[in-house]
Amino acid sequence: MKACIYGAGAIGGWIGLALAQAGCEVSLVARGATLAALQSDGLRLRRPDGSVTSAPVRASDSPAALGVQDLVVIAVKAPGLPEVARAMAPLIGPQTVVLTAMNGVPWWFLDGCGGAARGRTLESVDPGGAIARAIPARQVLGSVVHASCSVEAPGFVKQHFGNRLIVGEPDGSASARLQALAEVLQRGGIEVEVSTNIQKDIWFKLWGNLTVNPISALTGATTDRILDDELVRGFVSAVMLEAKAIGAQLGLPIDQQPEDRHAVTRKLGAFKTSMLQDVEAGKPVEIDALVGAVHELGQITNTPTPHTGALLGLARLMARTRGLY
Repeated sequence: MKACIYGAGAIGGWIGLALAQAGCEVSLVARGATLAALQSDGLRLRRPDGSVTSAPVRASDSPAALGVQDLVVIAVKAPGLPEVARAMAPLIGPQTVVLTAMNGVPWWFLDGCGGAARGRTLESVDPGGAIARAIPARQVLGSVVHASCSVEAPGFVKQHFGNRLIVGEPDGSASARLQALAEVLQRGGIEVEVSTNIQKDIWFKLWGNLTVNPISALTGATTDRILDDELVRGFVSAVMLEAKAIGAQLGLPIDQQPEDRHAVTRKLGAFKTSMLQDVEAGKPVEIDALVGAVHELGQITNTPTPHTGALLGLARLMARTRGLY
């Protein structure tokens, strides 16, 4: 299998190393110091036990130089996706599988949904439908990442904890290509779960991320301090209940209460969210994929979202004033 990772960061490196371990011919689209490191040293991963695994890979800043692939993994932050979608055409042939490994709500999220969402698109994550036109919907698979990784150095990923990936077809089918991908990833050492409703899995992960991420970016606080403040925790719960109501309208029910998720988050300790890290690094933030999409889905399903709207407005204003949105 020829597999290309578009987004040679933490999660892209983790998946890319697994594919290489499984015997795939792995390439990465990268630039600058990361490109130079991949070309000279290959892709490297430090495991939670401290051991280092490496694999030779092909790397280029030009998708055209890499050619048509059997699998393309998109592992970029949502703000960078429109540019990636425009550039990745040389990688995609008629049978290429495109796997999204990203935070938040993807552009294809409503493809398998019914009710008021049937046939709708999400302007918040794909304005004008440009991404959908560039990446054929019939070739997309979704995923949910349950692994904490960071970039230790260019081309060198550190895996902190977690080693699980949920994969699924947008229409919920158990396709041959889905099973084949799951087997390859498992062979590469990732714990893979095949989902019959990948949108539900995405929505459940988002249920926690859509609050603590932007609140941490606004306040500079780690997750423990956010949940320790009674008023802030109450606001977080109110946003989560709005998202839970939206999910019920979309056929994506959540059988937990906000307090159940808070207990899980507390186990992470003084955790600095990815959005706070992006703000501190001066990088564009994923507000639309995490919060804007939820607000838009509230409008599509006629679900009131006053708390989500307030969070979206504040987070967006903060990011705009810093030039990050």
